[in-house]
Amino acid sequence: MSVNPVSADVRATTPWLLRKPSQDAAARVFCFPYSGVGASMFNAWPARFGADDGVEVCAVQLPGRENRMREPHYGTYEELAGHLVEALTPYLDRPFAFFGHCAGSLPAFETARLLATRELPLPETVFVSAQVAPHDCPHDRFLDMTDDELKAELEFLAVSRGGTAHPALIELGLAVLREDLGANRVYGMERPVRVPFGITVLHWYDDPEVTHDELKGWDAYADGVAFPVLDGGHYDFLKAPDALMERLADAFTA
Repeated sequence: MSVNPVSADVRATTPWLLRKPSQDAAARVFCFPYSGVGASMFNAWPARFGADDGVEVCAVQLPGRENRMREPHYGTYEELAGHLVEALTPYLDRPFAFFGHCAGSLPAFETARLLATRELPLPETVFVSAQVAPHDCPHDRFLDMTDDELKAELEFLAVSRGGTAHPALIELGLAVLREDLGANRVYGMERPVRVPFGITVLHWYDDPEVTHDELKGWDAYADGVAFPVLDGGHYDFLKAPDALMERLADAFTA
């Protein structure tokens, strides 16, 4: 679907993106963070990738964390999608895709679904990484964890991203994670729904969180759903491995 270019004054800085998208990008991938963290999780990703570095990484920043810590939580994934459609529409003037890992895939999917409902531009595909389909939700090992177990996970993630597990920051992260898990806990569908955009479901070969078979539920949502398998574990996407970047770039070469 084509859209008319928007004026420069519409392209104001938005708190929903970590940085303002570039006017010379050939395409954009909007990246949704998983539960408990913010857009900085994509800091290790290149700003551009693909042929001639034409695909721009646009990290989505959700309220209630990092530079938006003072803002209230977004509520449900459906409520979040409503805000994101308003915020992202000015930047959907060229080919784009959504990427979400684990629970981050669900608001990405809901945002794309709302774009379709409102007859707005649609993503080339929604990349779903390590997340079961909506009718199989909720499905997240974090949902049954105690606070101490959740803190241990946050400490591991902080260190794996090259940071330190500072106790005060872990406590802040735990508060965000609890609210995010609340959104995950109430999300789900009774049955699959058909959508008019592509879906690419990524499975990580060494991922203990979800099996390849458990991801197959997405096949009922669109025609030609792809199920590529990438080397690595559940959190290896944080390092922007070449195989992942190549798969994302392929969305714009058809």
